[in-house]
Amino acid sequence: MEDAWRKAKRALGLGLCVHVPEAEEGEREDCSSERRRRLPAAASGARCRGEAAVTVGPESVPAPSDVPVPLPLPGVVRRSKSGSSRSSSKRKCAICFDSMRHGNGQALFTAECSHMFHFHCISSNVKHGNYFCPICRAKWKEIPFNRSLSSNIPHGRIGVSRARLTQQDANMALLHQVPNHHQRVRRPHTSEPADFNDDEPLQQPEVFDNLNVRSTKTAEINTYPEFSTIPQSSSKDDFAILIHLKAPSANPDQGTGKLANESSAGSSRNRAPVDLVTVLDVSGSMAGTKLALLKRAMGFVVQHLGPSDRLSVIAFSSSARRLFHLQRISHHGRQQALQAINSLGASGGTNIADALKKAMKVIEDRSYKNSVCSIILLSDGQDTYNISSSVQGASPDYKSLVPSSIINDARHTVPLHAFGFGADHDSDSLHSIAQASGGTFSFIEDEGVMQDAFAQCIGGLLSIVIQEMRVSMECVHPGVQLSSIKSGSYPSKVARDGRNGSVDIGHLYADEERDILLSVNIPQSRHQTSALKVSCAYRDPVTGETIKIQGDEVKINRPTTSNISEHVSIEVDRERNRIQAAESIECARAAAERGALSEAVAILEDCRRTLSQSFASRSGDRLSLSLDAELREMQERMANRQLYESSGRAYMLSGLSSHSWQRATARGDSTDSSTVIYSYQTPSMVEMLQHSQNHLPSPQGRQRPRPR
Repeated sequence: MEDAWRKAKRALGLGLCVHVPEAEEGEREDCSSERRRRLPAAASGARCRGEAAVTVGPESVPAPSDVPVPLPLPGVVRRSKSGSSRSSSKRKCAICFDSMRHGNGQALFTAECSHMFHFHCISSNVKHGNYFCPICRAKWKEIPFNRSLSSNIPHGRIGVSRARLTQQDANMALLHQVPNHHQRVRRPHTSEPADFNDDEPLQQPEVFDNLNVRSTKTAEINTYPEFSTIPQSSSKDDFAILIHLKAPSANPDQGTGKLANESSAGSSRNRAPVDLVTVLDVSGSMAGTKLALLKRAMGFVVQHLGPSDRLSVIAFSSSARRLFHLQRISHHGRQQALQAINSLGASGGTNIADALKKAMKVIEDRSYKNSVCSIILLSDGQDTYNISSSVQGASPDYKSLVPSSIINDARHTVPLHAFGFGADHDSDSLHSIAQASGGTFSFIEDEGVMQDAFAQCIGGLLSIVIQEMRVSMECVHPGVQLSSIKSGSYPSKVARDGRNGSVDIGHLYADEERDILLSVNIPQSRHQTSALKVSCAYRDPVTGETIKIQGDEVKINRPTTSNISEHVSIEVDRERNRIQAAESIECARAAAERGALSEAVAILEDCRRTLSQSFASRSGDRLSLSLDAELREMQERMANRQLYESSGRAYMLSGLSSHSWQRATARGDSTDSSTVIYSYQTPSMVEMLQHSQNHLPSPQGRQRPRPR
């Protein structure tokens, strides 16, 4: 027995401690201080230096009674006879987020920095060439290695100590040396298929009770005329009528803010499953803290996707590569996704066009399709391969970055939500890409907001209750004509005769609201005027049903007297303020791009003055007051050219994106609630955002920024 123990020690080498089970009480007393003095110097030194350790089961290496047992490293958990762990029963692997319990058939690896992981998780990192701790980013001198992957490592470049432990996993071994700095390590390369039709089949759909589902999934239509009365002798041109839409609430069982493994197996049963492709910038500028935060944010996303959802990840630098096929986030799929994400390293340039082309290929080549599909893009830099700046003074052609399938998709069936990170990203290009696809652009100025920004976006995507919505309006009175529709970025049409029109809204998140401002011409009339009627039709993404809703007719009373004093509708006035603010932001940005910062500030100041005199602002309307705070923030970010280049431009573009789609975006890093426009946030977004903040403690003494 003693010979077997000594052979095991020699095979393991000086840098590895193998922990054996605690001795019984009687045996523990026999382990005297004299025995500890007999420890080899190398073994005691390993404990002092904090070298890597693999924790194995009690049956792995039986220790004879007269051979001293190395004391455990800090952070290494010893296993009792019952198989339970003392201090790590509540610990979770930082890569797969599963519990690290002894006795469940999984080997554990403790690095020299004292952080512990599942052996198969951390060996996957090493397989992809990552030799840094995923938690503290310390560079390891001793690296976990899976023997089955040894054929991928060139001989002579990495020294491997392959210890054969009795009844231990035959694939376990430990690398004691890192590659020589002067030698380039070839990372394993998996060739991609010509077609990405290898997506995992969808989860078997459940049978829905359509009556029960429909009872909670009906949109609301409300209309507000500028004035409820117009004198009989008067006619009105450009008379304003507001159409207000609200999507139904999320089903209570939907659980968007819960971890997938915290909710029941049917947590996504009553919502539309999602096909999500995330496109992640891993260029050299993302190295260090940025990449670590990106991995954490993506971990949050993976943990909140359900077994019906599917995910594929595209990582790009000088070129793009698909980390894994579009696969369901089952327990196994979640493990694979987290391991692949945590194996990412940063290097190279920025090729956004190649990444988006590959992302769209994943979507277009799908053999199966979930009812909801979207792309998330994050970058901290500028495309260094496809944007030409050779013509002086010419605007860059950002359309060259966008796949033609996105540009030609008028219905915006695959919205792309872009996130610009830091002061050096190309906000113009990311905003243009998002705008072309029907998605939003968010500006992540502060590192601590990345996970929150992703959480807010995911909270929306996991709560889509309406698809392919079209709003129609038809004039009723023969003298009424529709002259214009203001619907932001949503496509609208007005018939040549002005008798009808339509707006394509597309998809809506649960509880999301949309405002459409119409201008109509009202003729003289002796009787009550039925101006127009509004209806909408949309598809339920869960049941696939087409639902049609008819709104009430907009009727205008026609009194005989003309001295009636009536306040304008506060709903109409509020929407006018929002539209005017968005138009002023666009004008101010154009002036700033010409270098006329003073003119840009003056444009915003004039808008603030006009808004302050509106009926809605004087009535204390919350949205109107927050618009003023938003414009003031933009003025401050245009104090000088450097400030505008580093944050002002991106802040304004994220604001424009938010207003044009009437959807929440992340903006800057302000924690002042008076500057926050909460009007576009939905309850599902807020729930997911709070979940993110509750599960990621902020640094001591610092309040975490909140996306808007």
